[in-house]
Amino acid sequence: MHFSIPDTQEMGSAPTYTAYNLHINGCYHSVLRYKQLHSLNEQLRRHCVGVPLPAFPPKRLLPLTNGQLEARRSALEQYLQAVGQDSRLARSAHLQQFLQRAQLDTALAEGQVTSDCEEQQLEVQVYTNPAGERILVSCSVQQNSRALLRSVCRDLQLPDELVRYFCLFLVRRQRKSDDLHLMRRLMDFESPYITRLHMQPCELLLRTCYWDSSRDAKLTGSKVALNLLYNQTVADVNREWVVICSPGEGRQLSCLQLQGRPREYMDLVRQLPSYGCLQFDEAQVDYPEPNTMALVSIGNKELGLRTARGVKIYETKFRVTRMRSWRVSVTHNTLESRLQPSHLQLAFEYLIGKQTLRWITINSEQAMLMSVCLQAMVDELLHRGEGGKADGSSDDEQEQTAVTSSSSTPSSTCSTSTWASSSCSTSTAPTTPPVRFLSEDSAPRNKPRMTTSRTFGAVFFRNDVADNAARVSNEAFEGIGDDDL
Repeated sequence: MHFSIPDTQEMGSAPTYTAYNLHINGCYHSVLRYKQLHSLNEQLRRHCVGVPLPAFPPKRLLPLTNGQLEARRSALEQYLQAVGQDSRLARSAHLQQFLQRAQLDTALAEGQVTSDCEEQQLEVQVYTNPAGERILVSCSVQQNSRALLRSVCRDLQLPDELVRYFCLFLVRRQRKSDDLHLMRRLMDFESPYITRLHMQPCELLLRTCYWDSSRDAKLTGSKVALNLLYNQTVADVNREWVVICSPGEGRQLSCLQLQGRPREYMDLVRQLPSYGCLQFDEAQVDYPEPNTMALVSIGNKELGLRTARGVKIYETKFRVTRMRSWRVSVTHNTLESRLQPSHLQLAFEYLIGKQTLRWITINSEQAMLMSVCLQAMVDELLHRGEGGKADGSSDDEQEQTAVTSSSSTPSSTCSTSTWASSSCSTSTAPTTPPVRFLSEDSAPRNKPRMTTSRTFGAVFFRNDVADNAARVSNEAFEGIGDDDL
């Protein structure tokens, strides 16, 4: 999870109090008071025994000055980022319940919903055919994404044990071409109904949620699951998310589709290099040279860039195991930060040669989703490397092995006061699961060289570029030996 608190607002009347606007994965989530976050910290301290907690900013007896308020905002942001950095805490039932309740309380306070028992209907697009079909699902506004996913799969008669291989995405259709634009994957701690209100116009889409194509074998034993996987793949081929390498392969796939032979179709398409990849919109990158426009794809343990040079198309693959770290940078306008960040950038530090690293940047409004996809791919690799089963266990199931959960829900309150207006200013807003967003100016421009044999981890590090100790270590990053050069 990518946490940030880009701004605050003054709420209430006689006396007023400071409220913190919480963003998760780059999108506005909820408004929280200091005492709510303090209550969360106490919940985690009591129930996550043996898990070290980051430092929480202390209470103060006297009113805070503007400088102290900013220091507290920054400290709370760093606290949440550190919590998200520890998988045991991030998957804790107490954190998940707290975030879910905070989103609902904020929606109640803003008048977006009238009651936490309010019933609504949501349209979800499912691949019962290549064009997709919209089904109507009844849900409560407090129902989280996992519960809605189960309802959708139950309506489709998908076996319960296969639900874990699917997830819900928020997507937006392009007006001109009707192509799908991936916005984000819904997380278990959020209400699909409320999140969708914040992200309009958008649609809900059911897709597979794993990166290892060998998991397809888990789905082919069920007629319903095979049909969903097959139609999703046909749709991806039609929109050129799966690139057909030769006219002969295209003809073979068309024949198998006309003959209604989904298993043979899947066997053939699985051999294509781009199968199993998510395709993103065209973005501006600085590789192989600045201001290059490229189509970005993520999958098969790689991030791919397709660039046009003259009449030729070139594709460059960056292996996720060669990424020492990456970060997401964002610039917020405080009046618009609850809607969309003004600028998003993904930058990753790549081992391009023996002991030689280079920063490569991608400017895209889908940068946050790219980062989440990279993290999910790394998690799969680590899970397999540790001898874990190749299944798509949900956050709920992984939580059972991480932290003992309880049925209690952290208490939370939210004022029903109207929002106070804020003046327009530009600031750099941090974020990430472990991390903070970085300002564009703080990105290193040189090509650092590795001077030790230490293995650094893929993912994030904090806002302070000089703080090397803040990097998150894992075993997914691999050095390059002489044989690789």
